[in-house]
Amino acid sequence: MSPLRARANADVREPPLGVYIHWPFCTAICPYCDFNVHGAHKNTASQADWRRAYRAELTHAYGLIPGRKVETVFFGGGTPSLMPADLVAAILADIDALWGLAAQAEISLEANPVSAPRPHLQALRAAGVTRLSLGVQAFDDAALKALGRTHSAAEAQEAFLAAQDIFDTASFDLIYARPLSNPAQDFAAGLAAWQSELSAALALSPQHMSLYQLTIEPDTVFHSRAAQGRLAVPHEEMAATLYEVTQTLCHAAGLPAYEISNHAIAGHHCRHNRAIWHGGDYVGIGPGAHGRITIDGRKHASMAHKQPQLWLAACRENGHAWQSLTALSAQEAAEEAVMLGLRLTDGIGVAALAQRGVALDAQKLATLKQDGLLARRDDVVQATDKGRLLLDYIIGRLLV
Repeated sequence: MSPLRARANADVREPPLGVYIHWPFCTAICPYCDFNVHGAHKNTASQADWRRAYRAELTHAYGLIPGRKVETVFFGGGTPSLMPADLVAAILADIDALWGLAAQAEISLEANPVSAPRPHLQALRAAGVTRLSLGVQAFDDAALKALGRTHSAAEAQEAFLAAQDIFDTASFDLIYARPLSNPAQDFAAGLAAWQSELSAALALSPQHMSLYQLTIEPDTVFHSRAAQGRLAVPHEEMAATLYEVTQTLCHAAGLPAYEISNHAIAGHHCRHNRAIWHGGDYVGIGPGAHGRITIDGRKHASMAHKQPQLWLAACRENGHAWQSLTALSAQEAAEEAVMLGLRLTDGIGVAALAQRGVALDAQKLATLKQDGLLARRDDVVQATDKGRLLLDYIIGRLLV
């Protein structure tokens, strides 16, 4: 076990603590996905092996930051709905036995419509899951096929309606600015199709939606196709218009954005992700999981082995599979705080950043405000609608 220990300090308020659990397997790997995912057929370990490994790594993390309540747990992947409900319950029991789960802890789990039959969702709810995030990606069968998804629009709707019945909060993901079946597709036709699809999705009365613009990531099938000229995606002007229409429709339906890609009705924000965007701590557990934890007043970044079998072996032999635990430099902490904080529509407090050692240049703030990219309200700095489309540029200007 590392000699590092969290030091109690009555003068420093501990940030909220969350736990992220990574399940690295999917039945099929989508052509746009760059997450640490592996084919489910490669999972040769038993449920008992996984239980022991997760417990070992949780115990290791607890040795570094003991004595704090866990307020949120997020099972991500991969496809965590492929996990047996008994394994989910066992992991939650271990977290509770170590840190203790807060009385109203939010327990989120990501699911794929084809691995979310009602009996399994009910078992997950009984295991302690309170919030389900369903990877729908599209309510259009042709778009689903183009995205490499294995479910139909009807199956996605059925799974979501079941989730609404079972969980405190049900959410789904959609992707827009998707590949064009016809590169010469009329701009107006593409816009009308997305408006119709999003309106139909909103008619399901979701409490939360995550709406992502498709990005072509390196080392993905889509990246290879694009490089070969075999994949056409909407140009920047169309993508920006799709974003603006998305904001308008969601706001009118009572699901305004609270973060660049996330929309919710009041009381149903994802507390886990929101805490992270506000600089909260989260323990990263599982193959390839990243984490951010505060030790001796400094934010540390952890990273685990990516390969599932290597991760399992390291947990068995060493008690954990973290490849690194590194204290962030002042510059790294500043960049992360600004990057995450500006994603939120709430913005970031300048004084609060200063208390964390992050000072924003008043002249740069004024220039970005004059350019219409930032807004200033008392102590709070927020990205404007225009600015949220240019966050990388803003952060680069602020932190140079």
